[in-house]
Order: sequence, then structure tokens, then C-alpha cells
Amino acid sequence: MSGRFVRVAETGRRTFEILIDGKRALASEGDTLMVALLTSQHDLRDSEFGDGRRAGFCVMGACQDCWVWTAQGERVRACTTQALEGMSIVTRLTEAEGVWPLL
Repeated sequence: MSGRFVRVAETGRRTFEILIDGKRALASEGDTLMVALLTSQHDLRDSEFGDGRRAGFCVMGACQDCWVWTAQGERVRACTTQALEGMSIVTRLTEAEGVWPLL
């Protein structure tokens, strides 16, 4: 699946792997989670209100649209959290879990 964001002139930044819902994705040094996620996929997360997938709104940490979770259950804003090598991010509720990670 192609991402919503496309890198057009990126050179020289180190890339590394993160996990998004258990799938490997590449991020570049200095990326926020929002950039890393949206270069790898079309949206950020499931809405808790049942109205589909979300892709961020304000991109400055003022709205509630970009919350994602670490694999450990910590809730973070994708637009203001730096992507770090080895991060594991959860963006969607799985049927097996039945609940969102701990808040």
C-alpha cells in the first residue's frame, strides 16, 4: 500500500525500522511518527468513535486526531512524537484483543 505522504527529495538522512501494527516500516532520522506512518500507509489510526480511519488534522498537537499507542500501551501524539529506531506502534484495534491498549 502506498502512503499518503511521498518523499520527493530526501537524501542523506539515516533510515531505520519501526513496527506499525506488527509490520515493518522505514522511518528517517528526524521524522515524527506521523511522517513515518503516513509515508508507509494511507492513514494513522482507527477512530474510537466508529467513523473509520483517521489521518491527522492540526499537525501541531492541539487536536485529538493523531493519537496512537506504543506496544506497551502508552498513548502518544503521532504529530509531535519523534520516531525512534525499534519503536512498535499500534494504530488499530484487533478482534483478538477486543480493547484498545492501556491508556
